[in-house]
Amino acid sequence: MAKKILVIDDDSSVRDAFEIALMGCGYEVTVAENGEQGLAQAQRARPDLIFLDLKMPGINGVETLRRLKASDKTLSVYIVTAFSLEFMAELDHARKEGLNFQLAAKPLSPEQVRIIAQTGVGAS
Repeated sequence: MAKKILVIDDDSSVRDAFEIALMGCGYEVTVAENGEQGLAQAQRARPDLIFLDLKMPGINGVETLRRLKASDKTLSVYIVTAFSLEFMAELDHARKEGLNFQLAAKPLSPEQVRIIAQTGVGAS
């Protein structure tokens, strides 16, 4: 059975790039353009791994992370962003709340995306 990966990012080119990089490896990829859609997608089908952007309209990535973890503390989340410094205080607070996540800086090459997926959930 294919591992499920959810990509939550407001930039369609980023979503497309992640989808292309991962689908070629046999993962089942679902995308969402904002936190609300990502939460709904995660409720419909629990993902094995989530790539989550921080800077999005509506609820940002940190709040999306809080809500995801409130429903399932075991979710594996990689926050992928070019704005980590802007959100450092919020991310530090989230870690102090006990929220587990990994942080990766954009841009990521397709190979880096695949390595994170393989490390996070294994080969599909």
